[in-house]
Amino acid sequence: MMQELIELGANNIIVPGLLADGCLPITLTTFMSSNPKDYNLKTGCLDWLNNFAQFHNQYLRAELKRIRHRHPHAVVFYADYFNAALRLYSSPEQYGFGRNALKACCGGGGPYNFNSDAQCGDPSSTVCAEPSIYISWDGAHSTEATNRLIAKGLLEGPFTIPPISDQSCISIAVHGQKTPAAALVEHEYELS
Repeated sequence: MMQELIELGANNIIVPGLLADGCLPITLTTFMSSNPKDYNLKTGCLDWLNNFAQFHNQYLRAELKRIRHRHPHAVVFYADYFNAALRLYSSPEQYGFGRNALKACCGGGGPYNFNSDAQCGDPSSTVCAEPSIYISWDGAHSTEATNRLIAKGLLEGPFTIPPISDQSCISIAVHGQKTPAAALVEHEYELS
């Protein structure tokens, strides 16, 4: 798909990685475990599911590197949604979420306020008074406050490779030379 977009003339593409799915109320409820070893001691998230997301993201980054080499005139950004979100779960108080990091604002009860039989919007569900102190809106989607922090981390750094700036969005090669952004991407991936 990305190859087709580039061939159609797209010069700037942002490709998002997976989120920290092991922290979402829907997955915490679906894969609820009685084994404490399944959970991260600091975040309370499911380690095995977050490890899978990181594994996927590593392969995605490797594929993006190959695409960049085939199309040096295009700037392909990797949006690190995983780490942009994980920092919120790792330090919820720092970002204003407190004890609500793993619970949905709108839901039908249970330890994570997610119940597939009483989802957000159902008559038996409830909505929190302050959505801005919750990371998750309905167990699967982020609140506006969370989206704002993730977007800020992507746009202002450090969760996009290459970093998004005025210069990185200029991706047209001049006289056969790589743009500064394309050179930065190559350098960034040579280090990793």
